[in-house]
Amino acid sequence: MSQDARKPAERPAPPAESDRRRRSHAHVLSFDVEEYFHAEAAAGCVRRQDWSQLPPRLRAPVERILAMLAEHRASATFFILGWVGRREPELVRAIAREGHEIACHGMDHGMIDRLGPARFGRDIRDCRSLLEDVSGGRVRGYRAPTFSLTHRTAWAIDVLAAADFEYDSSIFPIRHDRYGVPDAPPDPHVAVGPGGGRVLELPPLTVRAAGMNWPVGGGGYFRLLPGWVTRAAIVAAERRGRRAMVYLHPWELDPGQPVLDMPRAALWRHRVGLATTAAKLRRLLRRFRFASAAECLDAIRSRAGPAYRYGRDAGDDRGRASFRVKSYRPGVRK
Repeated sequence: MSQDARKPAERPAPPAESDRRRRSHAHVLSFDVEEYFHAEAAAGCVRRQDWSQLPPRLRAPVERILAMLAEHRASATFFILGWVGRREPELVRAIAREGHEIACHGMDHGMIDRLGPARFGRDIRDCRSLLEDVSGGRVRGYRAPTFSLTHRTAWAIDVLAAADFEYDSSIFPIRHDRYGVPDAPPDPHVAVGPGGGRVLELPPLTVRAAGMNWPVGGGGYFRLLPGWVTRAAIVAAERRGRRAMVYLHPWELDPGQPVLDMPRAALWRHRVGLATTAAKLRRLLRRFRFASAAECLDAIRSRAGPAYRYGRDAGDDRGRASFRVKSYRPGVRK
């Protein structure tokens, strides 16, 4: 791929750009590119072998997102499933042509704890190879399906480091019934695996209150909470000199998607606020500057917090104390 082809497309100036947006540094905007039936909430009602029989809905919301990003001169990281890359290669190429970053979300949305180290290694290598072949660009980052990198699956950090991924965005420093590492640092830091592997970690945006981290930067939290909560959290990150990581799924901009036969609570979590996601995203794009993780990586790395060790000996997913290791010098691997 030529150097010119890798450059972001020229975009018109957004209308009525706010003073705050002009003054702020860029935050990181990301999208987990998967179909509505790939969500973990659907795992109990949609079998893997039936995915190809369900109506695809991905193209329209992705095209809507690309148009919004172009309008506001923003770029983003798209963590894409290998399954999507195989079936929608032109969509992946369209994202890359617009100057956005292509990153790895695994082949088939398999939770890390169900894969094990060997299968996980094959999964991330296969996904990266496929996406690089399709897009013609380099894949530098990874996000685990359903943020399933926890203390119990900390071996994945070693696998990612061995595969030369430059950064990860899979650790959510919160309490949750499916995922989360509540004692993890909420700001970018170097994640250290049980075997000593090191990867720059970019956690999703949280706020600290009542002695806990609260998720505000994406997904169902973004859909459920008033928009001002996320905006206030981004402003707070700016005041600390940090870049917020915000994430969404294209299916969250698709309120007309089929209603799956999920349990009532899972269905509510999956569908709450779908009709308002696009408007909330548009307000964020008007208020703040956003860029891909790759574009911000050097600046994030230069301000990363102390290295932090993950694994059973460092604590557990319920938040017992972990221990820190020596600070990591960017560009040096030991």
